[in-house]
Formats: sequence, structure tokens, C-alpha cells
Amino acid sequence: MSADTGWVSGGCLCGKVAYELAPPFQVFRYCHCRRCRKATGTAHAANIFVSPAQLRWLSGEDATVRYDLPEAERFATCFCTTCGSPVPRLIGDGSRVLVPAGSLDDDPGALPDCSIFWESRAPWYRETQELPKHSEYPD
Repeated sequence: MSADTGWVSGGCLCGKVAYELAPPFQVFRYCHCRRCRKATGTAHAANIFVSPAQLRWLSGEDATVRYDLPEAERFATCFCTTCGSPVPRLIGDGSRVLVPAGSLDDDPGALPDCSIFWESRAPWYRETQELPKHSEYPD
């Protein structure tokens, strides 16, 4: 979090898309559903939810593309057209914004509240506390 503004900065991998969030966040969840795993390429999504007034685009909003899954009432993804990084998107009726926590540049100053769709988690998923830790690539 920026000490100057209190906003949390984020953006995409290539730097074309940049934004800021104003805490406090409504919810911070891990989602283990199959769709989130497919959209992120990971064991779970880490999603922060805010109101639209808490999101300020700094650059590149026009460099994003939204994909709404046709058969899903409540699933969409949004990404940078250059590097493919997931970026914030309006959800539902537009009253909330889903922010991929991995796109944040700063510490959000919050921890996840819960895991959802736990029964749908990947069969190979293990809690990270059980795994060895390395500062960089292991030998």
C-alpha cells in the first residue's frame, strides 16, 4: 500500500495496464472452482472484491478484453491484450469489481477470508504449509 495515498497499486505483467484500489476491501477469497482454475492456470484464484468507486484506472483500460463464458451466468474473465495477465473486471450487475490479487504490486494489507468451492479443488492440490520452501529455483 502506498504510504502517500493509501491506495494499493496493481497492473499487468507488461505494464500496459495499471490501476489503484482504495481499501478496505469487501471480500478476499480463494476460489477453487474448475472455471477459476482454468482461467488462472493455477490451483485456485485469489480474488479481492471492491466497489467500482474503489477502483481507479491509471492506464490501459482500453487494452483489456473481457470474455464472458456463454453457458455461465456468473463467470467472466478480463485480461491485457498484450501479455494476457488477468486484470480487474466488473461482475454481476456491475455493483462489484473482481480484482485478481496476483495482479497487485503492493501488499494489500489484507489476508484471504476463506476458500470457496473447496469440494471442487484440484485433486493434486496441497496446502502450501506442507511443502518445502525455497527462495529461488531449487538446484
